[in-house]
Amino acid sequence: MALGNDSSLTEFILLGLTQEPELQLPLFFIFLGIYMVTVVGNIGLIILIGLNPHLHTPMYYFLFNLSSIDLCYSSVITPKMLMSFANQHVISYAGCMAQLYFFSFFVIDECCILTSMAYDRYVAICKSLLYKVTMSHQVCLLLTVGSYAMGLVGATAHTGCMLRLSFCDGNIINHYMCDIPPLLRLSCTSTYINELVVFIVVGINVIVPSLTISISYTLILSSILRIRSTEGRSKAFSTCSSHIIVVSLFFGSSAFMYLKPFPAGSLDQDKVTTVFYTIVGPMMNPFIYSLRNKDVQVALSKTLRKKLFC
Repeated sequence: MALGNDSSLTEFILLGLTQEPELQLPLFFIFLGIYMVTVVGNIGLIILIGLNPHLHTPMYYFLFNLSSIDLCYSSVITPKMLMSFANQHVISYAGCMAQLYFFSFFVIDECCILTSMAYDRYVAICKSLLYKVTMSHQVCLLLTVGSYAMGLVGATAHTGCMLRLSFCDGNIINHYMCDIPPLLRLSCTSTYINELVVFIVVGINVIVPSLTISISYTLILSSILRIRSTEGRSKAFSTCSSHIIVVSLFFGSSAFMYLKPFPAGSLDQDKVTTVFYTIVGPMMNPFIYSLRNKDVQVALSKTLRKKLFC
């Protein structure tokens, strides 16, 4: 079979997270459990925010979108990963490109939503008197639409550039998903344009948000330190700590993965890094925001009481 987009290439082989036979079954159940927790946690948070009017604020509006994105992009990746543990490694060429497109779309969306959440916390703490005006419904909607537009442009750029490549060095992808670095390693044509697009798109959607978030939290920290009461400082820190944890996990692992020359680093190392923001992150986010947020805890308690005593 001749391999290339202009030939008869119709499928790829995903090697999965590991090729050790004795690890396949344990890892299947571990990641199945993680996926089930991810689905239940994110759907639960979505429903909770939707059912409780006092959570209909900009902060929870963005959290609603974050949970929706986490649910979607985890579902783009994890089911195929689970199939690889069951020795079903084949993915069609069209399916591979579709997975790459939606993965890119949702990851970029998450970058932008996390940045919007940092801006929301900055306004809430540093410009509290103008919060309702600054973070109006129209502004929140504009930030959300902008986030999805950035995802659409970035995903189209990545996938469009990938479609122009020919794959002549085999069709075996040493990964559990159709990600950009392992696909570029299979190409027998120049990947210069692809790598340039990656650095531009990832740079815009990782470096710019990272700087924006860093500046926001520097100003927030400065404002918090000027609060005289210990209780006031503690309350202000508590509203930001969850977001800082999520941002550190997501941007740290994604920057390590993409902001480096593609020949550098082993694919096995890349797979482990990718697990953090594609599998672990979407599972942890609902719990990080729930366990460290009194508003969510109160809303959950009220909702459960209503359901139990109805």
